[in-house]
Amino acid sequence: MSQRKRVTALLLDFDGVLRRWDPAVTAGVEREYGLAGGSLHAAAMAPERLTPAVTGQVSDAAWMAGVAEAIAGQAGGVATARAAVDAWQAYRGEVDPDVLALVREVRAAGVRVGLGTNATDVLDADLAALGLTGEVDLVVNSSVVGAAKPSREFFLAAATALATLPDQVLFVDDDDRAVRGARVAGLSALRWSGPADLPYVRAALAA
Repeated sequence: MSQRKRVTALLLDFDGVLRRWDPAVTAGVEREYGLAGGSLHAAAMAPERLTPAVTGQVSDAAWMAGVAEAIAGQAGGVATARAAVDAWQAYRGEVDPDVLALVREVRAAGVRVGLGTNATDVLDADLAALGLTGEVDLVVNSSVVGAAKPSREFFLAAATALATLPDQVLFVDDDDRAVRGARVAGLSALRWSGPADLPYVRAALAA
């Protein structure tokens, strides 16, 4: 059996790893606008809306317009639905300080760090709003690549961007499908469950 190569680069998911979300914010918007709990997320994550947005076929604005149309019946009209979506989207999440500290630590040690995320054309603005511009070596945005996780194409594009062979990249994501997709593409991958996983990541990069 061949020995696995040493990990020399780190690829992190954004949402659920470096960026976290307070579910109370969404729940508050849904209550305010008379929407059923979970309806905003369900409308946004419906594959027929999500996939075109995260593969660059439509803009983030068009994606959110589709969400507003989907919930208009609940909200009592398109205008109210759009107001609800705007209120929901005003919140851009929060940076996990423990993960950001890890990013800074491993970059200082000379390890390249990439952000690998299914995202839209507002990703750069989100990174700037959260103070993350320049905190990673590169960003692999599915809407720019034209392929989303868990596809092999996405992960090979990420490895190329990192100038690293796939089997020398450690990918960290909170989504099981993305982790499986990364492994199929030849990357090492960890299913992120929270800061308790940080020692594993450090050990993998130090091996």
